[in-house]
Amino acid sequence: MPHQFTPGAGGGKVLREGGFVPPPGPRVWIDAAEIPEDFVIELIRAVRERGAEPFVHLHAGRISRELARGATEAGLKFSLKHDLARIQAMQAYIGLRGARNSFESSDVPMAQQKRAGKIMRPFSDRRVNHTRWVVLRWPSPSMAQAAGMSTEAFEELFFQVCTLDYRKMAGAVKPLVNRMRRTDRVHITGPGTDLRFSIKGIGVIPCVGERNIPDGEVFTAPVRHSVEGQVTFNAPAIYRGVPFDNVRLRFSQGRIIEAKAGDKSRQLEEIFSSDEGARYIGEFSLGLNPRLTRPIRDILFDEKIAGSFHFTPGQAYEVADNGNRSQIHWDLVNLQDRAHGGGRIFFDGKLIREDGRFVTKDLSGLNPEKLGKVLAL
Repeated sequence: MPHQFTPGAGGGKVLREGGFVPPPGPRVWIDAAEIPEDFVIELIRAVRERGAEPFVHLHAGRISRELARGATEAGLKFSLKHDLARIQAMQAYIGLRGARNSFESSDVPMAQQKRAGKIMRPFSDRRVNHTRWVVLRWPSPSMAQAAGMSTEAFEELFFQVCTLDYRKMAGAVKPLVNRMRRTDRVHITGPGTDLRFSIKGIGVIPCVGERNIPDGEVFTAPVRHSVEGQVTFNAPAIYRGVPFDNVRLRFSQGRIIEAKAGDKSRQLEEIFSSDEGARYIGEFSLGLNPRLTRPIRDILFDEKIAGSFHFTPGQAYEVADNGNRSQIHWDLVNLQDRAHGGGRIFFDGKLIREDGRFVTKDLSGLNPEKLGKVLAL
């Protein structure tokens, strides 16, 4: 049964309280997949209240799957031509994602997905680097099922994490941003993980409700050829509709030289063979959201879990650029709280986080019990 949204409740409330406000005047692309119509209508009204002009694109998982299965190179290039022209005319983008079936695209051949990713990359580059954008989910029974929760319990969690006062988070994360900007060498240890790399000279970006909702992370990128060692990701993952568990990667001179994921190891290798940049890391981030404590197999949530870090094969963001370019950008999450085996993070030899908790005085305010009080509305 679809979630009941009450018209008039304010479709822009989650966005406004999260920190994203469509700028007045320009055109805003609302890209909605399997979202209740009432919510989209309220969002249209919220955009107009700002004096902006809304444009809406509606699509659905089953239709997208069928289009993807038979997409030709000529058809994809034609779509790119028109979609790129449209996004070039927009100043803001709001991506709304529901899901009747999180695994709807799991049987789209990997070759088809690679081709589409390669051809359509200029569109995503334009959206990310040249518009003001935000991406969020809509709670659905499918998401609740993937999380192992009742629909009602998941909806409650969803609105708890999406309506934190993210404006206050901007100030709270400054000590971590400053410390990361001073850091050269990072060393991460834990079960199946012993990872070393440099972040010297790379931008450090706080994520506080302006690009994702929910939010709560600080990210940078490793110097491209500096990554050495191995890492095991203990949070479940999905890549283009295919589930993966216990992904293990080994690095030499920044490059993934071994990738394992049980009976999905062959599919994992196919992903990392998409292009040369797929075997290098484009992002390193620490998760901070105090309301997120367990994975739900949705990366928009899981990468923000308090006490986690994620490491991302593929494309680097221009705002924290190590020069890596790829058609993929796949956030993989390691949970370091005691319930998931613990772990340590060192910056330039100094222990800054142990078992998911910050241990230095300047960062202790980012532990969940303190940050949660600061962000409560």
